[in-house]
Amino acid sequence: MVTTPDYSIGEKSAVAFERARKLMPGGVNSPARAFGAVGGTPLFIEHAEGPYLFDIDGRRLIDYIGSWGPMILGHAHPEVIEAIVKAAERGTSYGAPTEAESELAEQIIAAVPSVEKVRLVNSGTEATMSAIRVARGATGRDKVIKFAGNYHGHVDSLLVAAGSSAATLGVPDSPGVTSGAVGDTIVLEYNDCEGIRNAFSEYTGQIAAVILEPVVGNMGCVPATAEFMKVLRETTAADGAILIFDEVMTGFRLSLGGAQQRYGVTPDMTTLGKIVGGGMPLGAYGGRGDIMDQVLPAGKVFQAGTLSGNPVAVAAGSTTLRLLRDDSPYDYLELIGERLENGLARAAAGAGIDHQVQRVGSMMTLFFNPDPVNNWTDADRSDRDKYARYFWGMIGEGVYLPCSQFEALFLSRTHSEAIIEETISAAEKVFQSLLD
Repeated sequence: MVTTPDYSIGEKSAVAFERARKLMPGGVNSPARAFGAVGGTPLFIEHAEGPYLFDIDGRRLIDYIGSWGPMILGHAHPEVIEAIVKAAERGTSYGAPTEAESELAEQIIAAVPSVEKVRLVNSGTEATMSAIRVARGATGRDKVIKFAGNYHGHVDSLLVAAGSSAATLGVPDSPGVTSGAVGDTIVLEYNDCEGIRNAFSEYTGQIAAVILEPVVGNMGCVPATAEFMKVLRETTAADGAILIFDEVMTGFRLSLGGAQQRYGVTPDMTTLGKIVGGGMPLGAYGGRGDIMDQVLPAGKVFQAGTLSGNPVAVAAGSTTLRLLRDDSPYDYLELIGERLENGLARAAAGAGIDHQVQRVGSMMTLFFNPDPVNNWTDADRSDRDKYARYFWGMIGEGVYLPCSQFEALFLSRTHSEAIIEETISAAEKVFQSLLD
């Protein structure tokens, strides 16, 4: 049980949540918004700008969620908004090809090392679902390896040991997912090289794909080790299995070419979401040309979508990728990320609080855990109650963090050095309060 927060969220948010609970399951359209891991009532947001959220009670909060990752340029970037408006004025959906789709596809292919051909879809979940189907169709095999604590969207075959989205709510395997749907899913420990070798030894020639987050964001920020990625690349290649990087979070965030460019490991397929849509609903999956040519109408693997390549979403995504390419924010994000990482670690240590701060680029998690976190077993030992108190303390100081110990925070280009220092000062106060 988490501690009931003392912080008042505001009367308007409380009323809004009561209304929403009568209309939607749990009062939300995604469980990540429900504050189930920290207790209390979620804040309802009225608008956002740059690094800030403004709730319906008029409070301004420094935002470290960024819509769970997409807003790397900050909220309501003027050029992205202009592109959305211009696209909408020409019509919001055609159900027919546009040149803008090809432009976005060219941008993705130019940036992401593994992608020779790409298919646009509507979400990260749809991208991973489709990639798994294509991998099975291309190999003629059924089995898929995933890793405990990695979340790949609410895909039946992958909703097993699925990280924060399941663990936060205490439902590691969702009702409604049949045993048949997960019967060909092999769940291994993240960063366990021997586990990979053993699985391929036991199921030689039967594994269609291995899917992983190269930097996990759904059990907190947990990077794959260099040895782990090396073993994955060599083992899948030797067996003829397809290596899929789920870069829904890390794509265009850790570098323009994602984690695979940052680490120099090229998978066979990549799934994308979040930043690729510039804050609009858009995902993509892509990879080697011979694999992608299995997709209908070039091949026989069925995948379709009425709103895939939606012109408004494509405009937002294309503009965002152009800005990331032409005015790279990555050195700056590394700078402020390191400053926040060091500041939070220093403040926690000063208060005598057991902690680990883990960061890759502009993704970060403060674990209330005395030991490094390399997998879900490690992450699961974190102090959830202490995180909940920290979360609400930071809300009280005007800082909006992920509402779960097991979700990474995200920085944007609009987080100034002054904002970072303000956040560290707020954390110092909150850490002291945790000792009471």
